[in-house]
Amino acid sequence: MTTKNIMIVGVGGQGSVLASKLLGHLLTAQGYDVKVSEVHGMSQRGGSVVTYVRYGEKVYSPVIDKGQADFIVSFELLEAARNLEYLKQSGQIVTSTQQIDPMPVITGAMSYPENLLAKMQTLGVKVDALDCVKLAEEAGSVKAVNLVLLGRLSHYFDDITPGAWHEAITSCVPGKFIELNMKAFALGREA
Repeated sequence: MTTKNIMIVGVGGQGSVLASKLLGHLLTAQGYDVKVSEVHGMSQRGGSVVTYVRYGEKVYSPVIDKGQADFIVSFELLEAARNLEYLKQSGQIVTSTQQIDPMPVITGAMSYPENLLAKMQTLGVKVDALDCVKLAEEAGSVKAVNLVLLGRLSHYFDDITPGAWHEAITSCVPGKFIELNMKAFALGREA
């Protein structure tokens, strides 16, 4: 099996660390060799963050090079667009439609780019975009966007059963939040 690469991108405080931990647990339980990178970027609330998850028969490095990501899972639309150069030609973006103003927009130095979704699609990029914030709120907490995204990502893993995803959630999420996170995962999967 060739090594597969997943980039998780977003803004600090959105839950990318839990998402990468959960993916690592899930893929290890499936018998893959898995490498999960540390969070790159400003993990403080508001800064861009990138985490790499690589899996296969034998993985030697956690780093994903440009043009090598099979999936980009994005918590925020601009972060998906910023990381397009890492996506394989056949790659898939799974993204929330949420837009969070970066510092240059907050300070008035720039404007938030318009029509990002349409621009990515015009480039021929396969984009699966949904309102993850709305679905997370429906599940019970806006903080569950990460599980909504993973639920959506699970569509692309035909060989991994929903039960395996549920086991990973149960293993990685604190007990009092399991029900909420299971609901968020289901809403993302069914969206």
